[in-house]
Amino acid sequence: MPVSNFTVFMPSVLTLVGVPGLESVQCWIGIPFCAMYLIAMVGNSFLLFIIKSERSLHEPMYIFLAMLGATDIALGSSIMPKILGIFWFHMSEIYFDTCLLQMWLIHTFQGIESGILVAMALDRYVAICYPLRHATIFTCQLVSQIGAVVILRAAILVAPCLVLIKCRLQFYHTTVISHSYCEHMAIVKLAAGNVQVNKIYGLFVAFSVAGFDLIFITLSYIQIFITVFHLPQKESRFKAFNTCIAHICVFLQFYLLAFFSFFTHRFGSHIPPYIHILFSSIYLLFPPFLNPLVYGIKTKQIRVHVIKIYLNQKSSGL
Repeated sequence: MPVSNFTVFMPSVLTLVGVPGLESVQCWIGIPFCAMYLIAMVGNSFLLFIIKSERSLHEPMYIFLAMLGATDIALGSSIMPKILGIFWFHMSEIYFDTCLLQMWLIHTFQGIESGILVAMALDRYVAICYPLRHATIFTCQLVSQIGAVVILRAAILVAPCLVLIKCRLQFYHTTVISHSYCEHMAIVKLAAGNVQVNKIYGLFVAFSVAGFDLIFITLSYIQIFITVFHLPQKESRFKAFNTCIAHICVFLQFYLLAFFSFFTHRFGSHIPPYIHILFSSIYLLFPPFLNPLVYGIKTKQIRVHVIKIYLNQKSSGL
């Protein structure tokens, strides 16, 4: 392959711009990002503490919620320290292999979160449509197996992206990534040569994970709504539907933000680049920030235990 004077062979260090076009105000942008990150870490950690310490919450629904909280902590921690380093301390350089690792972690944790939402939808489907069989179907062993499958599916599907970049993309037009973190397409766009295989595989991963999961969750909730609608008592319908509200809110914000970010990034060529970058960064940070708030407010059992802990702390302080 002919190499021009403007190509770099396998660069060892890359540079992350942050938010292109808003470099002068990135220090201020970092403040709400940092606040959301801290709330996400504290909220999800507190959620994990409550679920672990209360034996009454050792049920499939809450175990999946604990998995979601742990994934949110890992996802937020894989991007925010570097983003804040860029915004506040101008630490824009990142080793190429570290960048690939961050890319793999981000997309793997996204895939895991999507898989956990599927598992939670399946749990609600069985609990509402087949309540007498729920305890015998969702055993501890099955929950563990579902968790392992969700993790392995995401990790294995994303791993070839690393191989394709390392093996096929060896020459690069630039070492500057116009992004605040190492995203798959942002890295691929740096390369000189044919990048179609990388783009196609990236789309395959996105649609095979998010597309399949979205269809499965939608079908599950259609069946749940049909079952709830046919319940004889109004109180029973309300109680059954109320157990799903938190999951529906989390499901909607996760996939709506995901598809909005995906389509604006690929088809919104007329939109300023800083809009793309801000939305893609918010998309990764917003679910970890919002999930513990939604479940803390809408889930009665968690709310009761939060109040109990607060009262115990207050009484011990007196």
